[in-house]
Amino acid sequence: MCANCALSARAWRASAPPRPRRSGRDIFRLIAAPPPPQPPAIPPTVEVLGIPLAVSDYDRVLDWMQATIAARAPAYVTAAAVNLVMSAREDPVARAAVLGATLAVPDGQPLVWALRALGHSEATRVYGPDLMALACARAADTGTPMFLYGGRTPDALRLLERRLLARFPGLQIAGGHSPPFRELSVEEQQAVIAEINSSGAEVVWVGTGQPKQEKWMLSMRPHLSAPLLVGVGAAFDFHAGLVAQAPRWMQRAGLEWSYRLAREPRRLWPRYVRYNPRFIAGFARQYVRHLREGRR
Repeated sequence: MCANCALSARAWRASAPPRPRRSGRDIFRLIAAPPPPQPPAIPPTVEVLGIPLAVSDYDRVLDWMQATIAARAPAYVTAAAVNLVMSAREDPVARAAVLGATLAVPDGQPLVWALRALGHSEATRVYGPDLMALACARAADTGTPMFLYGGRTPDALRLLERRLLARFPGLQIAGGHSPPFRELSVEEQQAVIAEINSSGAEVVWVGTGQPKQEKWMLSMRPHLSAPLLVGVGAAFDFHAGLVAQAPRWMQRAGLEWSYRLAREPRRLWPRYVRYNPRFIAGFARQYVRHLREGRR
């Protein structure tokens, strides 16, 4: 080394701040400290009309959700109905939002039948309202705080909060926000982000309808500190008692759409007329391809 280089090196070492010395206790703490939780493995999925749907059940999805929260792994979940799958085929933004979800569970019974037709007999329905109720029961035991984003009106949201607290004693609802039906301004979006983040919620339940809620979760996911966002569609109305749920036998028979149509014909008729026949035709083509591939 040249003399000037040696002098420069000695001068740098003399001017550098001293390295902190670790005691034996500090080193032991580093060695003994448990590693941070790893994001849990996502339940297996199978594509129906290009949308990957979970082949799972309530317990496994709830376990995954709980592990995701514990790992502080940013994620969002959608309870996918037939109309969401079909919206994703027509609307590029909706498709990006659905495909961007960490997990999509089959909310509609026809989607479960489609999974079973593709050879996955173990597939079961993970119905958004039931998923929310079961998660609230767990959260009441674990103390997991939640935020409610959605509701038809602020009064409807307050009614939902009261009913959930009465049904699940010990449940921690850290806050709620009922947005207008129009697009939010940048200032309003920033206010919502600040409200949710300051609440300390670890789960944000989103009930603004499909695919609006999926688009919202896609855009807001990078800005929210809560590890988990879950879109559950009409679950807010059901749990608030504003809309009656179809009897269980109609749900199992795949007739829930007719029950809801009879109660909200003006709102739901265009959706069902547009999407139900297209879903049947689209899946028929997928099923034929599936059979052909199975013969090869």
